[in-house]
Amino acid sequence: MSILSEAQAKAILTKVVGFSKADECTAQLTGSTRGNVRFARNDVSTAGVTDNIELGVQVAFGKRVGTATINQFDDAALERVVRRAEELAKLAPENPEFMPALAKQSYTPTDTFSASTAGIDAAYRAKVATDSIAPCRAGKLVAAGYLEDETGFVAFMNSKGNYGYQTSTSSDYTCTVRTEDGRGSGWVGHNVQDVATFNAGEDIRVAMRKASASADAKALEPGKYTVILEPAAAAGLVAFMMYFFDARSADEGRSFLSKKGGGNKLGEQVYGPQVNMFTDPSYPGGAVYPWDEDGVPRAKLPIIQNGKLMNMNYSRFWAQKQGKPAQAQFGNIIMEGGTKSTADLIRTTERGILVSRTWYIRMVDPQTVLLTGLTRDGTFYIENGQIKYPVKNFRFNESPVIMLNNVEEFGKPVRVKSDESGTVMIIPPMKLRDFTFTSLSDAV
Repeated sequence: MSILSEAQAKAILTKVVGFSKADECTAQLTGSTRGNVRFARNDVSTAGVTDNIELGVQVAFGKRVGTATINQFDDAALERVVRRAEELAKLAPENPEFMPALAKQSYTPTDTFSASTAGIDAAYRAKVATDSIAPCRAGKLVAAGYLEDETGFVAFMNSKGNYGYQTSTSSDYTCTVRTEDGRGSGWVGHNVQDVATFNAGEDIRVAMRKASASADAKALEPGKYTVILEPAAAAGLVAFMMYFFDARSADEGRSFLSKKGGGNKLGEQVYGPQVNMFTDPSYPGGAVYPWDEDGVPRAKLPIIQNGKLMNMNYSRFWAQKQGKPAQAQFGNIIMEGGTKSTADLIRTTERGILVSRTWYIRMVDPQTVLLTGLTRDGTFYIENGQIKYPVKNFRFNESPVIMLNNVEEFGKPVRVKSDESGTVMIIPPMKLRDFTFTSLSDAV
């Protein structure tokens, strides 16, 4: 019962809204079926399926708001959760930033569902594990990885007539491959909406090659280097930066997008002219729900255009306060690039470092988005267009804002799910100059 049909969901929501005696009521159903398989040391360790469905109810008396949740759906339970939300609302203080529920909106459905992903079963998950483990065993390498697939839905309705329903699917695969002595490590990750585009047997070869090639790493002096960040490595940094695209934090002086003297940097040149970024809920291969968490309809919007800041995230409250039109929170992030692969970028690099992955990224300075973190799972020295040898991992101190002002070239964008935010990103490999490595790490 974790995936309700539209008719089933609408019937429940209609009852909930009808039970409410508050000034306004919003009800939302969310449900999912999640399957997974985990393997380590070349053996499957766990596997399973979880089902969940939940109803959330929010009511308001004036500016007093109450919320309650439940996972029972008989009439008595539905009325009970509404009354609980109403009781809490009457006890709550007034919310000075309260925004009333939206009137009826128009949503254009987006392509977030794949029948092939929804059809994943235990046999499919076992095959992914086998396709990952068997080549590693044969090559005297050690694999550890995780596959999770999800089929879900969201349905909501409010007392002002707004309503939405849509289903979605996704699949996320990661695998780390190590040499038997633990001196070499490679990693691969693949996030898709449609598993018809995914082949674990092909992906695992990438991690195997990096694991074998990264043993016997040499130490290089820390400093500023030309780097090629693979998409997963770049996404870890760029995703952190996107947290600061909130207009309120910028207007209040708490962001790198704050303008000296007040306000924000909308319309200003913030990045190099090669940088173009937008959001588009219907983007092929990266589609998201056509509404945000407040039910505001999403639309294609430029975020950065030729390095200039074009749009920021305005909450409904802050948009009203600043006299701006309300717009939905970004659902996905698409960064434009070129046509070259990572290998093509390597071939045009005289001297540099290839970074397969960044991890353990932490904030140092929010005003400049200075981040620190480590490279891992395959870091290599490039000379005269070729990978010469593996190098020990580095700690870096770098701001993605500065990084995107030091772009030499972008490659072909691919879909990546950021480890930090979970946002679907379409992002290219990046060739950057003057990337700052501050120290060495002995970890692989």
